[in-house]
Amino acid sequence: MTIDPRSHTPVYVQLAELLRGQIESGDLPAGSSVGSETRLSQEYGIGRDAVRMAIALLRSEGLVTTSRPFGTRVRDLPQRRRVELAGGARVITRMPSGAERRSMQLDEGVPILEVHSPQGDVELLPGDEVELIRPKHD
Repeated sequence: MTIDPRSHTPVYVQLAELLRGQIESGDLPAGSSVGSETRLSQEYGIGRDAVRMAIALLRSEGLVTTSRPFGTRVRDLPQRRRVELAGGARVITRMPSGAERRSMQLDEGVPILEVHSPQGDVELLPGDEVELIRPKHD
């Protein structure tokens, strides 16, 4: 696939779609580099600002992570742990604040789950690391 600068779809969205497709197909496996801004800019004939915007979009979706000195890499999917909900519990899904993201060491784009117990306690869980299980009723 190539980037079409005459398309009604912005070039950064086109690049994000192209990279997303490579990630979903396994052509860019977990842990692999998506390439530097310079390389992507040259390879697809678009500006570095458009590359940055495409990477930011993929980061907000939780598909890639960017860190120094490693650059932008396809995000490893964490192992999920099962959490059984107490009877009468309720769950709210939301995006974390900056402080919550830092304290929970969450990648950008990862939601948190607020688990409210019937007693009024609230537990915050990373949305990409848990699988919620409903209690079985006999």
